[in-house]
Amino acid sequence: MIELIVLKVTGMKCGGCEKSVEDQLAELVGVVSVNASHQTDSVDIQYDDSKVQLEQFHSCLAGLNYPSSLSESSR
Repeated sequence: MIELIVLKVTGMKCGGCEKSVEDQLAELVGVVSVNASHQTDSVDIQYDDSKVQLEQFHSCLAGLNYPSSLSESSR
C-alpha cells in the first residue's frame, strides 16, 4: 500500500542539501517520491510500506548527518 509520511529533518541549509536528501532516499527500494524542504525542515516521502520501513528512512538520513523524527502531521 502506498503511504505518505512527513519527517522533520534538521540541518538542511540549502537546495543542495535538499537534493542530496532526495537523491539518497529515492534510491531506497519502495520509495515512490521524495520532496525535501530546508525552509520547513521537512521531507515528504511517498512509499510502498510493503517494501520499505520507517527506520530505513531514519538510517539513510543519519548517514547524511541529518537527524530526523516523525513530524507531528504524520502521527
